[in-house]
Amino acid sequence: MPVKFIKAQASSLAATGVDFLIAILLTQVIGVWYISANITGNVAGGVTNFFVNRQWVFEKRNNAISLQAVKYILVWGGNMILNAVGIWLLVNYKILPYVWAKIIVAVVIGVTYNYMIQKRFVFK
Repeated sequence: MPVKFIKAQASSLAATGVDFLIAILLTQVIGVWYISANITGNVAGGVTNFFVNRQWVFEKRNNAISLQAVKYILVWGGNMILNAVGIWLLVNYKILPYVWAKIIVAVVIGVTYNYMIQKRFVFK
């Protein structure tokens, strides 16, 4: 398995930790609506993921950050929409409770969408 892929998964895990911590605290402790909490967590996790990927995973710190950021925001926007829709479907139709829905959707989107698009488009 390529080292870059393993590093990307570690970065994703760290970003997911930030995302989940914020989203779960907002929903379970503060009582924020789960979609709003999910978006807030996604933003925090996305920022974390961008900087870890830029510095450590893809080692593209010498490239123009503004172009990378714009590309990342486009990819991340798609990620956020896919996450919100997936979670809403699973929770709204009472298929899974919020935390389980968030876990499953995050894994599916992370493995099928994020890595390949970031590798081939954002940090190319």
